[in-house]
Amino acid sequence: MNHLKQIAAGLDEYGLDAMLVTSAPGEFYAVGFHGEGAVVVTSGECRYFTDSRYIEAAEKQVAGAHITMTDRSKNIQALVKGAVEELGVKKLGFEDGYMTVAQYNRYAGDLPCALTPANQLISKLRAAKDAEEIELMKKAQEITDKAFSEIIRFIRPGMTEREIAARLQYDMLRLGADKMSFDPIVVTGPNGSLPHGIPGDRKVELGSFITMDFGCKYGGYCSDMTRTVAVGEPTQEMRKVYDTVLRAQRAGIAATRAGVPGKQIDAAARKVIEEAGYGPYFGHGYGHSVGIEIHESPNANTADETPMPVGAAVSAEPGIYLPGRFGVRIEDVVVMTEDGCEILTKSPKELIIL
Repeated sequence: MNHLKQIAAGLDEYGLDAMLVTSAPGEFYAVGFHGEGAVVVTSGECRYFTDSRYIEAAEKQVAGAHITMTDRSKNIQALVKGAVEELGVKKLGFEDGYMTVAQYNRYAGDLPCALTPANQLISKLRAAKDAEEIELMKKAQEITDKAFSEIIRFIRPGMTEREIAARLQYDMLRLGADKMSFDPIVVTGPNGSLPHGIPGDRKVELGSFITMDFGCKYGGYCSDMTRTVAVGEPTQEMRKVYDTVLRAQRAGIAATRAGVPGKQIDAAARKVIEEAGYGPYFGHGYGHSVGIEIHESPNANTADETPMPVGAAVSAEPGIYLPGRFGVRIEDVVVMTEDGCEILTKSPKELIIL
């Protein structure tokens, strides 16, 4: 799977003769290969440059591109320069959202063409997942759902956050994941008020919540989910907070469809939490796009006015965090359709008491 034709088709819209792709996620999106290299895409052809560590695998996996290996006399930058000269490129787009100032200065000082910021060309394409991408995300989520079904049978009072996080990673790898989407978040008791808390040595106690935010990669694409479960009987307030978060998520999902800006989706969920009196305790956005990277664009937050495209895969993750006491977050990933959305996450959302 690659997206060279889609990138080439977008060049005219941005007034470009070619697009230079140098970031790891951009490289994978363009040629469907995890290596370290650079891609030059024109309307007529594609060149892919990499080194000896990746050349054998690239020649087997990369289709639709002329592949060249670096050597001691020609590094990737020199090969890009040669392609630009040979192809007559005058205006070359680059990923300004990824390229460092140092990298830009090296290319700008060496290439005989104008470098033009064009991150939007690829990010706009990546925002709308095609059928192959969605299938890979579904597979990643199936693995994640299975890991959740196993972890709730594994958890016992006295276990540490660190032990639970380690088991989640083991299970996802055992079930077929390529790697983690991100380091799992596992927090319990008062640590639950930390949305991005780091698993530590706090032990699970009866009467506490455990929030687990985790995901894996399969075929280069991410899953992402969060579930909060109770160990022993929760208090009435804990139940109220959980119910509020669940109602907020359902309201956000009900407002989710292609063409709706992320700001509007966020507002639908946030209204439920505010009306319940917990508005000050929901500080982050309702959701973010997911794909090759765990955080992509557009987002469902208080500021993003970008209409969601068909095929956007976005997290739905409202939360309430009471400092020093406990927190609750529930997260699914949904894919935008014309008339609503498809929920990829299949794990139950009603409160589970272990």
